[in-house]
Amino acid sequence: VQLVESGGGLVQAGGSLTLSCLASGSDFRIVAMGWYRQAPGKQRELAASKDSRGGIQYADSVKGRFTVSIDNSKNTAYLQMNNLEPEDTAVYYCAAEVLLGPDPPGPREYLGQGTQVTVSS
Repeated sequence: VQLVESGGGLVQAGGSLTLSCLASGSDFRIVAMGWYRQAPGKQRELAASKDSRGGIQYADSVKGRFTVSIDNSKNTAYLQMNNLEPEDTAVYYCAAEVLLGPDPPGPREYLGQGTQVTVSS
């Protein structure tokens, strides 16, 4: 399974961006998809995730500003980011937990290459 992110870029504080992540491959089912981020000099953290049962998690720092969604028909996850702050500047990585094949032993995790989001003050 390959994950390809798009939608990163430079935006002013208070602005919005939407990240997209397309999962491609053969014979797989999405269990969950989400977004990690890593700011310079900091550890990678989970920003938001959503599972196939509708369970959603957000980092406290993004609650009320970010919205994660999945379009299962397109195997695509989105991260709508509003009211962006300079502290949101980071590389954003798409992550997916999937089941492979007709009788998978368990889920496998994949990580995308990352897309840069820079928020200027």
